[in-house]
Amino acid sequence: MISVVLVASIALAVVLGYKTKINTGFFCIAFAYLIGCFALGMKTKELIACWPTSTMFVILSVSLFYNFAAINGTLEKMSSALLYACRSFPGLLPFALFFVAVILSVMGAAYFTVLAFLAPITLVICDEAKMDKLTGAVAINCGALAGGNFPTAALGVVFRGLMETAYEAEPALTAPDSFSEEFKIFGFAIVFSLILIAIFRYGFKANRNIGKGITFKKPEPFDKKQKMTLNLMLLMMAVVLVFPLLKLVMPGNGVIAAISSKIDVGLVAICFTVIALLMNLAPQKEVIARVPWNTIIMIAGAGMLIAVAVKAGTIDALSAWIGSNVPVALVPIAFSLVAAFMSFFSSTTGVVAPALFPLIPALAVSTGLNPAVLFACTVLGAQSSAISPFSSGGSLILGSCGNEEERNALFNRLLFVAVPISVVSCAVYNVIVAMVL
Repeated sequence: MISVVLVASIALAVVLGYKTKINTGFFCIAFAYLIGCFALGMKTKELIACWPTSTMFVILSVSLFYNFAAINGTLEKMSSALLYACRSFPGLLPFALFFVAVILSVMGAAYFTVLAFLAPITLVICDEAKMDKLTGAVAINCGALAGGNFPTAALGVVFRGLMETAYEAEPALTAPDSFSEEFKIFGFAIVFSLILIAIFRYGFKANRNIGKGITFKKPEPFDKKQKMTLNLMLLMMAVVLVFPLLKLVMPGNGVIAAISSKIDVGLVAICFTVIALLMNLAPQKEVIARVPWNTIIMIAGAGMLIAVAVKAGTIDALSAWIGSNVPVALVPIAFSLVAAFMSFFSSTTGVVAPALFPLIPALAVSTGLNPAVLFACTVLGAQSSAISPFSSGGSLILGSCGNEEERNALFNRLLFVAVPISVVSCAVYNVIVAMVL
């Protein structure tokens, strides 16, 4: 009963935020307090500890650093350079953005890092190229997720470990090679992403004039401050990427492993923010004023309510229900939709995959389904709702919007257009894959 109330409260918070134009986070915090403390008996300090400090800090620190590039024109110059590079095929710009994100993710950049780097640039490009911002957001989100599924990339390594753990719990079953299984997921994700981007690219009227009427002039050279800002951005990417990559190449090196464990994109961004301030790359007052506090409150408030749902056992109950009540023919689509639903409110790597992966080995044997398909259905299903404004990626895209009116409009389109289209398309795609394999 309490799980039903929690799910209803999350939905109600979204509806109230949409209708009243009051930040959804405030409603979420109020519901978390009423349900957590009075229905579940949580202590007030325990509830306050559910405030997602880490997520809030990363959004704050990354937005602070990239505000320098937005204020002094570096992002605008970078977007002009990418537009100029795509001058011969402007209509394929969403796919170009997708592959840039894939490359960064395959190289080892975390999902959040890729979006932190590309979101501000992409939204500026959308303005200049007359491209729908929702399409640009979907393109880089898909690229960051699909590339992350590569067996040696950030997400791929986690999923491989969870697969191996799932089979360790079933010693009677022979475990498949996790590398090859994850590589299949990577391939499935690339194909689905291209299909989804094509749906947004060619299905929306706003994209029919991409690049038309635009004179693709060679961008002006970067000025001194812009060059320094660009160098700082590249250096920050290098710092965030180098040690995790070295750890993959030399897993036995204790020094590299120790340093890699200390690399955090939020803390690194704060260090580079200090450097940018010392170099006077933009006024401090303006940099701080551009922090997306509205987005931070929304994400943090939703995080508190979701944490209460996890404590109430809502997520665990959902995963257990699948294993005992879903007909065989509907298992792939069930895994896809349930993973999407769970991911909408929680972390794919922290909650969804750990909850659903252990069900797959035995279920694959009893149903005769390919385990790789079920793993892929789970991962792709979970990632299909990652464009949600309540997710870390969706929130960062919102935080990159130039003004509050634009941010509110994109919030509604992410929630009511991008998420439904992505989730339904993914469910259909997963059913087809399950039928073929």
